[in-house]
Amino acid sequence: MALHDEYAGALFAFALRLSRDRERAEEAVAEALLRAWQRPEAIDGSHGSARAWLFTVVRNCLTDSWRRDAARARTSGPELLDDIAGPDEVERAVETWALADAMARLSDEHRQALYYAIYLGHSVEEIAAQLRIPPGTVKSRTYYALRALRSVLEEMGYVR
Repeated sequence: MALHDEYAGALFAFALRLSRDRERAEEAVAEALLRAWQRPEAIDGSHGSARAWLFTVVRNCLTDSWRRDAARARTSGPELLDDIAGPDEVERAVETWALADAMARLSDEHRQALYYAIYLGHSVEEIAAQLRIPPGTVKSRTYYALRALRSVLEEMGYVR
């Protein structure tokens, strides 16, 4: 019940935004929560974020549902397909959440180095000036931050 209370609202909003179909969204959320109940090890935090796992399951349930409908020719027309978020958009949203979860596991120094270097696109010199540290330290932190991020993503099951 705690799992439902904590995640059902966000999962439903996500599923409804993707599917624009209340019934389909409810089914996807129910299936995700059922799978979590059947596989508690998947959400215990040892393999990554429970939230990311649940959102991935919801996305996969919706994708399976769309594929079933397409195979059975149950769609109501091509205009419906234009309103549904495509698999690329869904995949990008889930990857963004997974990356945010992975970044949250990094040390402050590593997260800061990646933020300035990748998100803001600053040069080594700009980062060094901003953080008031030597350029060599910026290079080192960025290098080890990327290694740490890869390790975290591997633990979460996103990178092999």
